Amino acid sequence: MATIRPFQAYRPKPELAPEVAAKPYDVLNSDEARAEAEGHPLSFLHVGKPEIDLDPSIDLYDPRVYEKARENLQRLVNNSVLVPDPEPYLYVYAQSMGDHTQYGLVTCVSVEEYLDDTIKKHELTRKDKEDDRTRHVATTSAHTGPIFLTYRHQDSIDDIINGVVSGIPEIDFTASDSVRHRVWVVRDPETIQKLVQAFRQIPSLYVADGHHRSASAARVGKERREANPHHTGDEEYNYFLAVLFPDSQLRILDYNRVVKDLNGLSWEQFLDALAPSFNIEPADHPVRPARKGQYGLYHGGKWYRLRANQELLANPDPVKSLDVAILQDHVLHPILGIKDLRTDKRIDFVGGIRGLDELERRVDSGEMAIAFSLYPTSVNELLTIADAGKIMPPKSTWFEPKLRDGLFVHFF
Repeated sequence: MATIRPFQAYRPKPELAPEVAAKPYDVLNSDEARAEAEGHPLSFLHVGKPEIDLDPSIDLYDPRVYEKARENLQRLVNNSVLVPDPEPYLYVYAQSMGDHTQYGLVTCVSVEEYLDDTIKKHELTRKDKEDDRTRHVATTSAHTGPIFLTYRHQDSIDDIINGVVSGIPEIDFTASDSVRHRVWVVRDPETIQKLVQAFRQIPSLYVADGHHRSASAARVGKERREANPHHTGDEEYNYFLAVLFPDSQLRILDYNRVVKDLNGLSWEQFLDALAPSFNIEPADHPVRPARKGQYGLYHGGKWYRLRANQELLANPDPVKSLDVAILQDHVLHPILGIKDLRTDKRIDFVGGIRGLDELERRVDSGEMAIAFSLYPTSVNELLTIADAGKIMPPKSTWFEPKLRDGLFVHFF
């Protein structure tokens, strides 16, 4: 059963929250983060992407980068930009993007339950990225960005959360990307206990977004446990920061692909190679797939609509029947020669938030030869694969809106 734990969050003063809150570290490169943080000394990018305050020639994994993160975080605390709550609380964090709103419970979850797979995963991590976040967590002794978890929704939990958000939020602002962020503090001991008890009836939590952060938090927690001869299990390092959203409220966007070349094939040869597995039709407008098994294909200024053959969709393996897996197994690998999505430099990935225009731009510029638009992976597919102990192909899901860093910090 899932354990949640109230914690003493360090939070920005409400009037400073719009200046502090920042995009997650992994959605911006260093140059983008440097530009976004320019003129914004309170931006949490100075903590999540601390290399922006160092000479650009410094290696991203240099010890000075992590020390700068610790220094910048401590400066926000010393200057009373981040202020600790007087006691451990729970929090509700709402995000509204267009007509979509999702309500998450901000809490700490158990390192031990991550290790014993009560908290289930669906992606592999890359060693370099996991090592990077591990050093960041260890050097700052803090979880500075929440992990995005989900669970199969329960009406009883929804009812409690609905009661909390009927009040006035303590933080309420709309960021530059038009996403509205609101925070309510759950101070009432009885409500906190009801939520703790309700989650004890939830058999599993699932990492939706943040596999590297969660793996890093668990590694540091395990290291601290092994280094402490007086370990009791109650120490703060045994828990890490997360936001728990019910599966019924989540929205996954498409995660599209662009490829640099046709692997030596002419366009006609490429279409011939597709024909045994897909029905191919020209389209007179950009193709945003409307259902599972449909794909858009863009090349030479023209769009095409692909439909996978029924036998590909009927595969009983929950991974092999994913649209991203069908594309990999029947196009990218056998036809275009892309075997490893993690390492092959001929392919890139475009989150659905960027729109189909971005696919056209990448191809029309000559940077890429071909683009594929995909139907989004469903939340149920994610949960089914995680329950089966299987792993999704890389870049299978793109969650929006993204959690903002800096609204909650958990020190340990």
